[in-house]
Amino acid sequence: MNFNQAEKLAIVKAIDEVIMADDRVDAGEIAILNQLMHILQFDRKLIEDARNIDAKEGLAILNAMPDHKKRALALLLEEMANADGRVDEVEIELILNLYSAIGIELE
Repeated sequence: MNFNQAEKLAIVKAIDEVIMADDRVDAGEIAILNQLMHILQFDRKLIEDARNIDAKEGLAILNAMPDHKKRALALLLEEMANADGRVDEVEIELILNLYSAIGIELE
């Protein structure tokens, strides 16, 4: 799936927030992040840039994405949350709040 640069920035911000939600960075999370860097074609500079954008700006970008891109984001977030073999309550709450903010409906 092709994401534009703004979408990549917002997606990386969301993924980074999930990684940091439990205050632990696990090797599994790093491995998945490295895979995403290759698949989505971004570098560490984009991660730094994503950390510096306002959360509201990131949400606005994600909200403007078409549904098929939002569904892809949902899969990425869920995979990242489970990367360390456990899904923390803080990660679940963060993801559910994000879903609500950008209009992803739970099935």
